[in-house]
Amino acid sequence: MNEVGTATANSYGLLVNSFYELEQPYEDYWNRECQPKAWSIGPLCLAQPSKLEISPCQRPKWMHWLDKKLAQNCPVLYVAFGSQTKISPTQLREIALGLEEANVSFLWVMRESKVELRDGFEDKVSERGIIVNEWVDQKEVLEHPIVQGFLSHCGWNSVLEGICAEVPILAWPMMAEQHLNARMVEEEIKVGLRVNTVDGSAKGFVTSKSLSYAVLQLMEGEKGKTFREKVKELATAARKAMAEGGSSWHALNNLLSETLKQTEINSSKFN
Repeated sequence: MNEVGTATANSYGLLVNSFYELEQPYEDYWNRECQPKAWSIGPLCLAQPSKLEISPCQRPKWMHWLDKKLAQNCPVLYVAFGSQTKISPTQLREIALGLEEANVSFLWVMRESKVELRDGFEDKVSERGIIVNEWVDQKEVLEHPIVQGFLSHCGWNSVLEGICAEVPILAWPMMAEQHLNARMVEEEIKVGLRVNTVDGSAKGFVTSKSLSYAVLQLMEGEKGKTFREKVKELATAARKAMAEGGSSWHALNNLLSETLKQTEINSSKFN
C-alpha cells in the first residue's frame, strides 16, 4: 500500500473509471482538497465496440434460455460473484436454498463446479433456474431485457455494468473495496440493497431466509420498482457522459490538453 501511495503522490493525475454525475461530491472534494487531480473518463464498459452479430446456433445456451424467459415474460435474477471470490460449500448450499425459496427465475454463474448443492436442487428449479459453470459475457447477460436484478459481489466493474444496463443490484460484498461499493449502491446512489448477514458483520454468513427475502424485495417489491427508476436515470446520465460533449468526453479532452501543455513547458526548459 505504501508503494501505491507513493506512486499516486508522484503521479500527474488519476484516471477514474467512473463519471462525474455518479460521484460529483467526491470528485469535487478530491480535486479541491487532495492531489493529484482526478479525471473521471468512464464508464469504460460503454466504450467497448459493439459485437458482431452471430448466428443463433453460435449463441451460448444461457442466452437462448434468457430468450425463452423473455417470451414467457419471466423476469430473471442474474447471480455472479466474480472470478476471485471464494465461497464455502455451506454458504453455496444456503444460496441454492434461498434461490429455491424465493421462487424467482435466475441465472447463476457458479465457478465452484465440484461443489454438490442440495439434493435434487437443479431438478427442482429446472423450469426457472439455470446454473452456468463457465465464463459468460456478463455485459451481454445484463443487457438482456429480461434480466431485472443482479445479485453481485459489487466489484466496481460489475457495479458500473449493472448501472449501465439499467439493472438494480442486490449487493453481497466479499472482499477488498467491495464493501464500500455496496454501501454506495444502497446508501448513496440508491440503486439497490444489501443482503443481511447473521451477525451483521461484513463477512458473516447469509441464511437462505435472509437471501430469499432480499431477492423478493428486489425482484417483486416496491423497493425494486424504485431502484429500477433510479438506475435508469443513472444509465441515461452515464451514456450522456460518454457521448461527445459529455462530462467524461470533456474530462479526457481536458486531460490531453493539460498534458500537451505541460509537455511543451517541460520541453522549453531544455531549449
